[in-house]
Amino acid sequence: MSTKRTDMTDLKLIDAYWRAANYLSVGQIYLFDNPLLKAPLKLEHIKKALLGHWGTTPGQNFIYVHLNRIISQYDLNMIYISGPGHGGPALVANTYLEGTYSEIYPDITRDEEGMLRLFRQFSFPGGIASHVSPECPGSMHEGGELGYSLSHAFGAVFDNPDLMVACVVGDGEAETGPLATAWHSNKFLHPVKDGVVLPILHLNGYKIANPTVLARIDPEELDALFKGYGYKPYVVEGSDPEDMHRKMADTLDQVIRDIRQIRERAIANEHAGRPRWPMIILRSPKGWTGPKEVDGVPVEGNFRSHQVPLSDPGENPAHLKLLEAWLKQYRPEELFDEKGTLREELAALAPKGERRMGANPHSNGGPSLRDLRMPDFREYAIPVKERSAAGPGDTKVLGKFIRDITSSNPDNFRLFGPDETLSNKLNAVFEVTNRQWQAPVDSGDEFLSPSGRVMEMLSEHQCEGWLEGYLLTGRHGLFNCYEAFIHIIDSMFNQHAKWLKMTAELPWRKKLPSLNILLASHVWRQDHNGFTHQDPGFIDHVVNKKASVVRVYLPPDANCLLSVMDHCLSTRHYVNVVVAGKHPSPQWLPMEEAVVHCTKGIGIFTWASNDEKTAPDVVMACAGDVPTLETLAAVSILREHLPEIRIRVVNVVDLMKLQPESEHSHGLNDRDFDALFTKDKPVIFAFHGYPWLIHRLTYRRTNHHNIHVRGYKEEGTITTAFDMTVLNDLDRFHLVEDVIDRLPALGEKAAWLKQLMQDKLIIHYNYIREHGIDMPEIRDWKWKVPKQ
Repeated sequence: MSTKRTDMTDLKLIDAYWRAANYLSVGQIYLFDNPLLKAPLKLEHIKKALLGHWGTTPGQNFIYVHLNRIISQYDLNMIYISGPGHGGPALVANTYLEGTYSEIYPDITRDEEGMLRLFRQFSFPGGIASHVSPECPGSMHEGGELGYSLSHAFGAVFDNPDLMVACVVGDGEAETGPLATAWHSNKFLHPVKDGVVLPILHLNGYKIANPTVLARIDPEELDALFKGYGYKPYVVEGSDPEDMHRKMADTLDQVIRDIRQIRERAIANEHAGRPRWPMIILRSPKGWTGPKEVDGVPVEGNFRSHQVPLSDPGENPAHLKLLEAWLKQYRPEELFDEKGTLREELAALAPKGERRMGANPHSNGGPSLRDLRMPDFREYAIPVKERSAAGPGDTKVLGKFIRDITSSNPDNFRLFGPDETLSNKLNAVFEVTNRQWQAPVDSGDEFLSPSGRVMEMLSEHQCEGWLEGYLLTGRHGLFNCYEAFIHIIDSMFNQHAKWLKMTAELPWRKKLPSLNILLASHVWRQDHNGFTHQDPGFIDHVVNKKASVVRVYLPPDANCLLSVMDHCLSTRHYVNVVVAGKHPSPQWLPMEEAVVHCTKGIGIFTWASNDEKTAPDVVMACAGDVPTLETLAAVSILREHLPEIRIRVVNVVDLMKLQPESEHSHGLNDRDFDALFTKDKPVIFAFHGYPWLIHRLTYRRTNHHNIHVRGYKEEGTITTAFDMTVLNDLDRFHLVEDVIDRLPALGEKAAWLKQLMQDKLIIHYNYIREHGIDMPEIRDWKWKVPKQ
């Protein structure tokens, strides 16, 4: 590995390449015609609507060209993550200069005509976005994902020992909670088995309209901050291009030496201690090389350069003159030949083939995207000899399946969670692996090692970001979380779902392993934590996204959970959300029945129904483990006391089945939906989440006006498990009352049963307040086939 100092000739070429990237970036924002300025710039050459972000762009162009140099010199396998987000012009310009853009989009040719198309498409109807987007080669981080860049970067290098990720962190982005947390990822990085992340803090001083915190603290304090995080910071500071090129080149050479020494020491002694990885603080003016002043106010080095420094050159002759001078300062005639092609000596600076950051396969699903090696989930089944057989907890059963997936995929699967893997009863995983941990280990600690497969940090943001980075580079994983706190990553889920939606429309993008989220410790079994831990609303948020991307599953028991999870881990390009309980609970379906039921996603529990060969009087529907239990308990009461009622029990595993097929690929057609739920009979629907979600999904259905939903209605406290259902009218006694109220033909015949249900609720209320636990008839309830 050569470490020779970059000479002045090379630095001049690097500066010219940087000027070319800056020129293309300004052109994207402003120019509708005259891309090479072969004629004086006129008003008609300017776009009518000016959209884009200049402020961060020249700094990112500067970083990109210097990374190109070290990639070629040291033969690095490197990808680039743009944290500031709004540096879209920079990534588009650099991938165009290196040739990858034209290879993917052949109409954007590397000549004057192609350059014009490049400019016209930017922030233009039918074109591309102003930020770093899925359409840009080499991107794996959406411009809207402010705060997640560093987590994505570390997730990308786990189990990728040859990969280096240059992660540019905007100093505005650095003020977000996720980014501030992500600096601690260095405590989890294995120096041999994982790759390397090079954080570059792009300290240009301003956000949209305010100075940034890190730019205004004392340099010694900033240095101490990053040393306290465990990094070895290098500062590259200034505004003179010649001086800055020299500083950046020398710093990057030193960074490569540091990384090489860290890896060599770790190979020689795995227990040498956690290394201090290098990072770079690049302090340069915001809007560097742009107009210094516009309309009498400062622009370069000021927040005013953040978006479009010259706001109306298409109407304002003074602004037009400033824009022409700005573009000409880059001397495009020295950079591009008469045809508009980048000159050979500059084109030679870009790495070759897949070493180009825009062509690196790691930013597009990895070089070899492999399916998981999966054990047969049926081998983990719970025997169900009778309905409502006791189970140890559905996620506890799942844990053994995840354990063996982990051991069968030692470099292709990881489990992520915010210190909840044990709490969510996935304990069995620790029989074959540990938590990855590079910090000191005390004698009383458990399951910590430098190379574990479980990634835990008490930050949902961090876990989600790590997993996304892992998936985006072509590996597989599972994120387990308390249901109430998954909301913390709402916006991260949003952006990932949007990424999947957009990349599915790009034929050159690979289909990625699905983002699988397991929600345990759910709303109906948070009786010991109380109201703060009771919120099932994430699934409402999920179903807002494009139907081609999202899936929601509510398995009623352990065997169904195994079947569902086997399916989810085998899929590509979805977000699969699975909600399951961790507490001991009844089991309903033997494995073969579970497989059939989960494959259909919805179906009649014939063994609990008594409407065979006749129309039902009422449909009792349920989705979720606790709603299923309460529904079946209610059915048993009704069939015992009012055996003449014809009841159909419908269980929903795949929530998307409720939507019409026109809205979701899993949705039932109207004929099949009506066959299950009837066209005119009352439907009492016990649902895991907020009741109105069922109404949203079914409002177009024939019988929607007869669907009455019970679910969580924001009532909760520290109480018993059954009392949680009572507080929200989801319990068996209220469900029986619902049936009676909606079958008026029963008349006075059912009055005594309704009174019995009301009495039971009073008895329950008094019992739990005296004994602190649920009544024996609740705790010990078992399904029995009612006598006909």
